[in-house]
Amino acid sequence: MVAPADRPLLASRLAGIPPTIFSEMSALAVRTGAVNLGQGFPDVDGPASVVERAVEALREGANQYAPGIGVPALRQAIARHQQRHHGIELDPDTEVCVTTGATEGIAAALLALVEPGDEVVVLEPSYDSYDAMISMAGGVRRGVTLRAPDFRPDPDELRAAITPRTRMILLNTPHNPTGTVLTREELQAVADVATEHDLLVVTDEVYEHLVFDDALSAEGHVPLASLPGMRERTLTLSSVGKSWSFTGWKVGWATGPAPLVAAVLAAKQWLTFTSGSPLQPAVAHALDHEADWPLELARDLQARRDLLLDGLRSVGLAPRTSEGTYFTVTDVEHLGWEDGRTFSLGVAERAGVVPIPLQGFFSDDPAAGRHLVRWAFCKTGEVITEGIQRLASADLAR
Repeated sequence: MVAPADRPLLASRLAGIPPTIFSEMSALAVRTGAVNLGQGFPDVDGPASVVERAVEALREGANQYAPGIGVPALRQAIARHQQRHHGIELDPDTEVCVTTGATEGIAAALLALVEPGDEVVVLEPSYDSYDAMISMAGGVRRGVTLRAPDFRPDPDELRAAITPRTRMILLNTPHNPTGTVLTREELQAVADVATEHDLLVVTDEVYEHLVFDDALSAEGHVPLASLPGMRERTLTLSSVGKSWSFTGWKVGWATGPAPLVAAVLAAKQWLTFTSGSPLQPAVAHALDHEADWPLELARDLQARRDLLLDGLRSVGLAPRTSEGTYFTVTDVEHLGWEDGRTFSLGVAERAGVVPIPLQGFFSDDPAAGRHLVRWAFCKTGEVITEGIQRLASADLAR
């Protein structure tokens, strides 16, 4: 344990982490009137019945603090969801906690379970909040790089990342930004390392339902907690935001063994304490009564993915065929740009289209992501088509 006086100040821990690239690129799109094919928010809302249930909850008086752990109806619906989709049995009173989106779940898990100096292994490129929260907890990040063009984890590199100070593996599948869905064999490699070294695993599964035919033919999304011996050491995070297209609601959940969920709840009470009261009954309605909606969304997203992939190929880019999530990735080095950020700024100016450069997703191996760019297909077909037409009319070479 590091004495409080010896711990670095929070400001110094975060000094090396730049402002989120998402905010920079989205602000650029607004400022220039560009088509935003970068940030992962859908253009169309989720089921109308879920919105109506939120309105009813407002009118019924669900306008004061909800229990910090979440309203019983939602916790019970989350437990049913995990059993129905993944065969995972949970006690809704002790093994489920409602969070303010999966992002708070990540924050609470890391703050609660990581001590200063503990090492946390992450797949790189990684969602930007991971780095920030590991730093806030005083932890040390160790990346295992998913390398282009396949973006598959190397079991040997995973094993090599483990040291006596490793506390946790922070896993994300389906994976943002690459679109990789980890196979059962790849997950088993993670499980083997975790059990051998007695590690905790936190899994970010917010895209759990948004997998496409390519991945479904090979079993699709497999929760790590469903593998033998992993339930007792795995904390699973998800949310309503992506799979039901309510990203602005920020209602998520953490599930797993009671001690891990209790640790998350202990941290959460000093973060938000509670999450939106009238939205929780609506999310329970989504999980119970709109359970098939994400499957239809995934089919529609696959069509929009293919529209974007074909369009990017037509303008001289070579996108990866993502297996899940909202995203595909292209390498732009052949166009002569210094890196993905200068390319993104350049196409915003030349074509009126904004993607997301991946430099901000890499820490341990920045060279691996220097020329990579993420494109989002959670937009309408009309928006994707407009973006491709703008790219086709511009000179994309440096």
